[in-house]
Amino acid sequence: MRRATLYLTVGLPGTGKTTVARALEVEHQALRLTKDEWVRALYGPDNPPEAQAVIEGRLVEIGLRALELGVDVVIDFGLWSRDERSALRQAAFDRGATVELRYVELAREEQRRRLDRRQAEEPRTTWPMSDEELTQWAAAMEVPTPGELDGSEPIDAPPAGFATWDAWRRHRWPASVA
Repeated sequence: MRRATLYLTVGLPGTGKTTVARALEVEHQALRLTKDEWVRALYGPDNPPEAQAVIEGRLVEIGLRALELGVDVVIDFGLWSRDERSALRQAAFDRGATVELRYVELAREEQRRRLDRRQAEEPRTTWPMSDEELTQWAAAMEVPTPGELDGSEPIDAPPAGFATWDAWRRHRWPASVA
């Protein structure tokens, strides 16, 4: 029996994560879960921070259930922190699935060019992003290690205060807006 695969797209806005996710969706007949599409459908031009983690959490739960059913899944929402990636890797392994990380990066100038083009040509699919935000986000990004990318690196222990990655995952991605 073939094991399902969880594909994690990792990278900053405008680097091509969703393009990669769409290709994986087609190539592997996978369920693609793209947060921005859901935020736009539910909130239109708004991008409320308090809803982001909840939407991501709901998509993660759907994705994990699909893995249990043997369906490949693509999670497409940046996953800037190693903890996020570790929690999802552990959850997939707990369900008997394999995991592949796809890290996408670009030179800052090309990222800005792509974001500006997307804003001009498809404003309904994105939000304005300032250079200051891009700088802050780049500083917050924890680039995956080679061992994370090739799957050879063991998953870290959960952060202090959390007995399991499931507990951390439920904290990071709450079930509802508080």
